[in-house]
Amino acid sequence: MNQHLTLTPDSEYDTIRAAIRYLSENGPDTTDLDRFARALGLTERKLTDLFRRWCGLSPKSFAQAVALDHAKSLLRDKASVLDTTYEVGLSSTSRLHDLFVTYEAMPPGVFRAGGAGIDMAWGVAPSPFGLAVVTATDYGISGLGFADAQTSVDDVFADLANRWPKARFSHDDTRIAAMAAGIFEPSRWSANQPVRIVLIGTDFEVSVWETLLKIPCGKATTYSEVARAIGRPSASRAVGAAVGKNPISFVVPCHRVVGSSGALTGYHWGVPRKRAILGWEAGVISAAR
Repeated sequence: MNQHLTLTPDSEYDTIRAAIRYLSENGPDTTDLDRFARALGLTERKLTDLFRRWCGLSPKSFAQAVALDHAKSLLRDKASVLDTTYEVGLSSTSRLHDLFVTYEAMPPGVFRAGGAGIDMAWGVAPSPFGLAVVTATDYGISGLGFADAQTSVDDVFADLANRWPKARFSHDDTRIAAMAAGIFEPSRWSANQPVRIVLIGTDFEVSVWETLLKIPCGKATTYSEVARAIGRPSASRAVGAAVGKNPISFVVPCHRVVGSSGALTGYHWGVPRKRAILGWEAGVISAAR
């Protein structure tokens, strides 16, 4: 990589993803910053500047933010993560997080009909985690996924559109860009202008996604805790399947669900991106203190 290249949002995430891969292979306690930087084709200063610009953390702090020990520390109070959100008065339409969300669950009939008769826009917008592909109805965002060098925009759109197989889609990047800005720019996160989303799935899936919306930023929970929260304590495996089918990545924070040991288990858009999101959120929290 050219060290003098001006990094765009997309190429920034490509570099961050390469950094995450390097950290995964060499461990989070990497202390040889010069070697780390050279492995990415950057100087130490450019690497540090990149991380601070992208998430507000140093490379080492970022590595620690997504290390297994960090995930385990988040889980030490796992029994209270979801209970606390209820106790402080969170309704089912918002969560204790700077990114405020309201949602509408589409009627079961719409789910069975595959979205027949519904008009949707879709488009592509930059995000801290690669290109975001978003679908939306007049009621709010209905799907969000990520494209990169390995997964094309067309493939991501097909993934999202298949959830609404009979809906009518039109391409509108301008409309989607405005919605994406409200999701990925922390300065725009406000309870007065919440992100509106639309959920479609089985009653069980929607109940899981509703529960995910109650996990605060900087916290983590497990599949078994989610199962307990929805009154199905023996349904951890089914919860895992529902988490994997979450249609609105990042906004519905399935990335905050980890294995019982604290391990960062699978993620529909790739474990490196899960690590990236958790590290980026750690930077948001740090900046807000």
